Amino acid sequence: MTGIISLDEKIALNGRVALVTGSGKKSGIGYAIARKMASQGAHVIIADYGNAGDFKADVDTGTFEEMATIVDELASEFGVETLAVNVDVTDTQTVELMVKDIQKKFGHIDILCNNAGATFGVPNGVHTYDEDAWIKTVDVNLHGVFRVSKAVVPLMAQKGGSIINTASRAGKVPPLFNGAYAVSKAGVIMLTKVMAKELAGMHIRVNAICPGQIQTDLERWRFGLEAQFFNTTMEEQERKMCETIPLGRIGTPDEVADMAVFLASGASSYVTGQAINICGGQLMEL
Repeated sequence: MTGIISLDEKIALNGRVALVTGSGKKSGIGYAIARKMASQGAHVIIADYGNAGDFKADVDTGTFEEMATIVDELASEFGVETLAVNVDVTDTQTVELMVKDIQKKFGHIDILCNNAGATFGVPNGVHTYDEDAWIKTVDVNLHGVFRVSKAVVPLMAQKGGSIINTASRAGKVPPLFNGAYAVSKAGVIMLTKVMAKELAGMHIRVNAICPGQIQTDLERWRFGLEAQFFNTTMEEQERKMCETIPLGRIGTPDEVADMAVFLASGASSYVTGQAINICGGQLMEL
């Protein structure tokens, strides 16, 4: 039978240009997304806060040296073009400089993954949370998505594209003593819906992914924090968490990346404004 496009052809991202923020360290979701997109033929921009020593988050970001290694490896392995850029998503000027560098090299952007995120001041209840730490968390996770999207959309407007925002299960179910992160990710989910409506006329689809428990530095840091609090071990805290997950295990960054590639590709051409759970069944919504 002719005229039918195969799923493999729809998933392929050959020649598309993908910007992935927060992708500068190999242990993170951002790197997994960038690598998976490169494997599907996308040219990839690795963007992160490269001066990691200056960024006092609870979990480290990537260094520019690691970012440079990543782009070299992706280009060599998959035969795609790559670029590494330092960006602070809380600083409009650095966001605009990043976009200018991308425009100079590629001319446009087809895929934006707003993955950069951080948490500060944890653990604390709302009544004891340091105000600066709260504001910084929201600024990175929520306002950062706004700043980067605002700067990138003009490079998408002519051809259309796909924006994937990394939210979190925490944006739907509140965790204890991590309120700023939860509130910021809930904001990302609503911002995703707003953008999906406003940008649909430009043929730009906007969706959010909501990872649950995923094997990342942030998750390991959380288990370590809980182990100290409950006077137990990280392994015990992970075991208890797995008991709350119907599939019985922690997910991998690669599994999150699979969903990001789907949402970036033609296979999801009729999907926009959604906040999709990737949590092994831990959260099931109507």
